[in-house]
Amino acid sequence: MIQQTRLDNGLTILTEDMPHVRSVAVGIWVRRGSRDETEAESGISHFIEHLLFKGTKNRNTREIAQITDALGGHMDAFTSREFAGYYTKIVDDHLPLAFDVLADLVTQPLFDETELEKERGVIIEEIKMVEDQPDELVFELFSESFWPHHPLGRQIAGTIASVSNLSREKVIDYFQRIYTPQNLVITAAGNLTHDGIVELSSKYFTGSKNSNGAMERIAPPTSADILLRHKKQLEQSHIVLGVPCPSLVDDDRFVVNVLSTVLGGGMSSRLFQTIREDRGLAYTVSAGINAYVDAGCLSIYAGTSPEQVSDVVNLSIQELRKMKEEKVSEEELQRSKDLVKTSIVLGLESTRQRMSRLAQQEIFFGEISSVDEIVQEIQAVTADDVHRLANDLFQSDKVALTILGKVKNLKIDRSRLEC
Repeated sequence: MIQQTRLDNGLTILTEDMPHVRSVAVGIWVRRGSRDETEAESGISHFIEHLLFKGTKNRNTREIAQITDALGGHMDAFTSREFAGYYTKIVDDHLPLAFDVLADLVTQPLFDETELEKERGVIIEEIKMVEDQPDELVFELFSESFWPHHPLGRQIAGTIASVSNLSREKVIDYFQRIYTPQNLVITAAGNLTHDGIVELSSKYFTGSKNSNGAMERIAPPTSADILLRHKKQLEQSHIVLGVPCPSLVDDDRFVVNVLSTVLGGGMSSRLFQTIREDRGLAYTVSAGINAYVDAGCLSIYAGTSPEQVSDVVNLSIQELRKMKEEKVSEEELQRSKDLVKTSIVLGLESTRQRMSRLAQQEIFFGEISSVDEIVQEIQAVTADDVHRLANDLFQSDKVALTILGKVKNLKIDRSRLEC
C-alpha cells in the first residue's frame, strides 16, 4: 500500500493508499530545521514557516484563509530542530485544490515587507511567551545548558535579537537555498492514487531547481552542568534531569524507549509510583526522550514545591541507581513494551498520522519500516538490554540538572547526582 517515486530533480514522493477512508492527508516536508541555521540566522526557519501563510504571488493572506475554510479541512505547519512540515487534511474530493494551495505556499511566497514586519512582532511575542510558561522554559534552559554553543541547544524560534536582525533579503536567500527539490519530501495518506499525487507534484515542482552545496551537520558535545534559575514569582519549582542517550537512528533506539517507559512512561512507571503515588511530592513526573539523527537526551521532568525539590532530585537519582543495580522483572518489562507498542499502533489511526510517519521515516532513515517490523524490534528488547543500557547511560559525571523556580537558597552539587 506504500509507494515511492523520486523525480529527476531529487523530490521524493511517498503515498499510502487507504481506500476504506474518505479523507486525504498530504504534506510537504523540508529536510532542514533550526539546527541547520547559523547563530546569526537563529529563528529563520520558524520565521519562514510563519511567512509562507502571509501571501503568495497568486493569493493574499485572506484568500488563503478563505480557501482553507471552504475546503472544510485543516491546514497547518510547524518547525522542529531537524525538519519542517506543511500539511493539510481534507475530504478526498478536495485534494486537487488543497494541493494547489499547499504547493503555492512553498513555491511562490511573496515575503511582503509589511507582512514580514507584522509577523516579526508576532514571533517576538511568541518568544516572550515562553518566559510565562515555566514547564516549557525549563526545557529550553536545560537544552541550552546540555548542548552549549550548538544549534540543538538554541530555541527553535530564535532570540529577540536574532529575529530582529532577519532582513527580507536574508529570509529570501535562506528560502531559496533550503526550499529546493532535493530537500523536499511530499507524503500523502488516505483515499488516493499514487499516480495522482505524482502528477500533482510534477505539475508544481518539476521546474524547481536545486541550489549548490551540501549542508553539513556537526554532532553536538554535551555538558553535565547544574543550572539553577531563580524566578521568585513561581509557586512551583520545575526540574529537568537528563543524560545523553542513543540517537534517533541508533541500534539501541528501541531499548532506550523501553528503558524510558520503565522509568517514567506511565502511571505504573517507577518515578510516578515513587514520587507521586508513594510520597505525594509532585502532580506531574515523567521521563522522555529527545532524539536527533546524531544525538539524544533521556530526561526526567517534575514540578514540585520549592521545599521538596531536594527530595524529588534524590528520589530520581535513586531510581536511576536501582535500574543499574537490578534487572527489570519480566512482568514490568512486558508491561512497558506493551505501552510503547500501543502508543505506536494507536498513533497510526488517522491519515494525518500515517502521512507524517511516511515523512519522518524517509527523512531520518531513507526507507519505510512497517509497523509490524517496529513492533517486533520492541518485543525483542530484553531485560539484559535494558540493564546494559542503564549502566552505560546513568553515569554520575554525565548527569545534567536544571531547576527553575525559587532556588536562591538551594544548594545542589555534583555529589548529590551520584548514581
